[in-house]
Amino acid sequence: MSFSSKVKDELARIFPRSRHCQIAEIAAFINMLGYIKISEDNRFKLSISTEHSATARKYFTLLKKTYNIGINFIISQSMLLGNKHSYKVCLEDDIEVKKILESIKLLDVYGNIAEDYSVCNSMVLSKSCCKRAYLRGAFLSAGSLSNPEKGYHFEISTKSLSKAEDIKNIINSFGLESKIILRKKNYVVYLKDSEDIISILGIMQAPKLLMEMENIRILKEMRNNVNRQVNCETANINRTIIAAVKQVEDIEYISKKVGLDNLPENLRDIAKIRLEYKDISLKDLGNRLSPPVGKSGVNHRLRKLSEFATKLRNESYREKNYD
Repeated sequence: MSFSSKVKDELARIFPRSRHCQIAEIAAFINMLGYIKISEDNRFKLSISTEHSATARKYFTLLKKTYNIGINFIISQSMLLGNKHSYKVCLEDDIEVKKILESIKLLDVYGNIAEDYSVCNSMVLSKSCCKRAYLRGAFLSAGSLSNPEKGYHFEISTKSLSKAEDIKNIINSFGLESKIILRKKNYVVYLKDSEDIISILGIMQAPKLLMEMENIRILKEMRNNVNRQVNCETANINRTIIAAVKQVEDIEYISKKVGLDNLPENLRDIAKIRLEYKDISLKDLGNRLSPPVGKSGVNHRLRKLSEFATKLRNESYREKNYD
């Protein structure tokens, strides 16, 4: 089961105690998935379809609990969905449908579908708990969440820009920074920051998956920190090895050209020790001198040897060209 499906299964088991929160969550289902059919004699039918069984089951249960009405629950298979099951919840009683639509403020006082309907501007979401319920319903209807092991991406998709803006405004009312992008004729409200996604799981009241994602995020950060430290140490080791090889090459060239015994005492001592101990650190080199010399002092002497080797190479090059 995908991480997104696990989140939906957890959210589907949460049933608001307050009727106003139940209505808010039902409003989300209808806004995101609802299909309203109006006959010539102005009779209303309401249905929703979804591939997610827990979503259909929760919507069905919420309607029965909130309005105490009879509903048809249809399960079918669709070849268009790869022979997957499709779940359809239908309500055909005109009076009951209108009562539901009035409760979510989708019908105006004259019994007509409200123009420029915005759930944010209605009394349906007057309380913070109702906003949480609405987001829960919206995610169950049209949301997805990537596997946090691979990346962080939370989204809710809709074909309506106004509905996308409503969802964005509701999410951002909790101090988050969701954005909207147009993707294949759908308006997608999304979050990409891991802390924001953890927060939205808390807002929608999915504590179990919130803790699972938090644990995954902590483990990822620990692995990344370890990898960075290892990479840094590896890079330092590589630089040390490259520097040591260059130092040995310079000293061997000086030895061949003029002999180490012709060097000043301080340079001669460090050169001989470096040749004897080719892979130890500058600090260890300094400790083997008598008296011991600090790391900066060792580095200074080795740099002098490098400059002398470069000078000898340049002189040798000029002599060859002159000949």
